[in-house]
Amino acid sequence: MHKSIERLLIALGLLTFSIILGIIGFMMIEHYNLLDAFYMTVITFSTVGFTEVHPLSTEGRLFTGAYIIMNFGIFAYIVSVITSYFFEGELQKIFKNYMTNREVKKMKDHVIVCGFGRNGMKACEELYSESLDFVVIEKELDEIAKLPVADKYQFIQGDATLDETLKEAGIERASNLILTLPKDTDNVFIALTAKDINPTVNIISRASEGNSEKKLHRAGASSVIMPDALGGLHMAQLVTKPYVIEFLEMLNGIGDSELTLEEFGLNDFMESFQGKTLKDMHIRNKTGVTIIAFKDGNQGFHFNPSPNKVVDDDDVLIALGTRESLLHFRQIYCR
Repeated sequence: MHKSIERLLIALGLLTFSIILGIIGFMMIEHYNLLDAFYMTVITFSTVGFTEVHPLSTEGRLFTGAYIIMNFGIFAYIVSVITSYFFEGELQKIFKNYMTNREVKKMKDHVIVCGFGRNGMKACEELYSESLDFVVIEKELDEIAKLPVADKYQFIQGDATLDETLKEAGIERASNLILTLPKDTDNVFIALTAKDINPTVNIISRASEGNSEKKLHRAGASSVIMPDALGGLHMAQLVTKPYVIEFLEMLNGIGDSELTLEEFGLNDFMESFQGKTLKDMHIRNKTGVTIIAFKDGNQGFHFNPSPNKVVDDDDVLIALGTRESLLHFRQIYCR
């Protein structure tokens, strides 16, 4: 957007310079008044060929000829800029970027996704399905503009390794940063920069090389995902444990399955349910949702929790159910 505005400002500057030069030239050489000098400048610059105010002197003709030659390049540049704005969608891009910046400035505790390749696209699909606020930083938006998601997601065109691009995406207010760039060095650099600006941001990064995992953790990433390694492991387990993988895919809502997993903390529950046991809340009877595990702040995960379990401050419940039953769960138990 900055480059587009810069081109427009350059075109306006050249036009202003040319008009002022023409007015001054005709006033000094031909002794025209301001109105006549402006008229001669306009008809000369636009090459429309109207009648001169009065016959030009030899000096006036030399100046006019040089002025016309100079304006060939200026006029061609201005026309190209105007054409790109009105016929190539440049004006629409600027307006869209302006609206995106307005929306991003309103965001708080949002997610920033760096890169819109295969991994970035999948991450955005999940964030969008969960109705989370997020913004995508991508260098090349020309091809993405043709995709259906171009109007659904908020995109910022720029280099995510630059401080100003991260700040434009609201890194100071972001809660999570997802790094999906293909180069591990870029992801490491962005993680370092982001942590310097916002030490509390949670960083999740992809990695291609095994030796990049430790570097990313040192740079501030809390989680490092290696898609190639996970893909190979998944394919092997489809051979060694096909039914286990099929069940896990069902739990994650992959494919045609209606089952999905959700997590709920103590603050998600209404006050009337806080301090009660799982048995007292009758979750399964009322909604069909099953609490399959919980995680506490000390011992980690506990599977198949006791009905007498009371949800404490640091606990997170893992709930399994269909999308409809989980929606019903939220309506009954959550704020």
